[in-house]
Amino acid sequence: MRRKKRMAGWCFVLPGFAGVLLFYLIPFLDVVRRSFYNAVGKQFCGLANYRTVFENAAFRLAAGNTAKFLAVCLPLLLLLSFAVALLLQRAGRLAPLIKSACMVPLAVPAASVVLIWKLVFDGHGLLNGLLERVGLPWGSDWMNTGAAFGVLVFSYIWKNLGYDVVLWLAGLASVPETLYEAAKMDGAGSLARFIFITLPYIRPISFTIIVISLLNSFKVFREAWLVAGNYPEESIYLLQHLFNNWFRDLAMDKMAAGAVMLSAVILALVAALKRSWDK
Repeated sequence: MRRKKRMAGWCFVLPGFAGVLLFYLIPFLDVVRRSFYNAVGKQFCGLANYRTVFENAAFRLAAGNTAKFLAVCLPLLLLLSFAVALLLQRAGRLAPLIKSACMVPLAVPAASVVLIWKLVFDGHGLLNGLLERVGLPWGSDWMNTGAAFGVLVFSYIWKNLGYDVVLWLAGLASVPETLYEAAKMDGAGSLARFIFITLPYIRPISFTIIVISLLNSFKVFREAWLVAGNYPEESIYLLQHLFNNWFRDLAMDKMAAGAVMLSAVILALVAALKRSWDK
């Protein structure tokens, strides 16, 4: 009977694992192998591809902008979404309506988002028209100035806020109400209940939300690319733009080395976060 149950479990797990192995793990191992060979893939060159990538000025610019984007966006998104989730928890009948409104940006196609960007942030767009009316003329295209980075940050938070709010609400709903009631009877205030009950209970899901938000931060490339093309304003030239340009130029050696380094950095960040969370 145990053997049959074990076999049934493997029958459910193996198809999914086979798909991950075939479409993710094996191709990634081939990318790792290619990072040590030349562009053709026949001559072993050791760490030469990695040195070339590190010495590339475009890579340093893109890596710096990506790190800056993560450092600004992740804390803002996590704090704002958590604050909105706490407010929705006490919103009563309006909570479902507000939650649905927060989820609307996820349903908006990237092409529609780009159209909105062009209507609002163009040199002759709605935002410049509004500023001109109040006596603060800007006069230039926002996506071709240093303000483009702020627009990209705003777009990322607007797009992902609702998704994170729903995840936070799921975590908050898992906290037993009996604990809050017992704490009230013992004289604990709102702040004490939040620190000693809410935060410990949502710690597991908060790790998941942070990791998902980190991975979603690498999906803002579509909007920026559709608006500004392969070479956008310098402040929003991210690693995704660099990889796209390398792919277009068939620079497989540099792209493989860069992909391995990026994967290593993401794995290191997740591992460090998991270790700190366990502690």
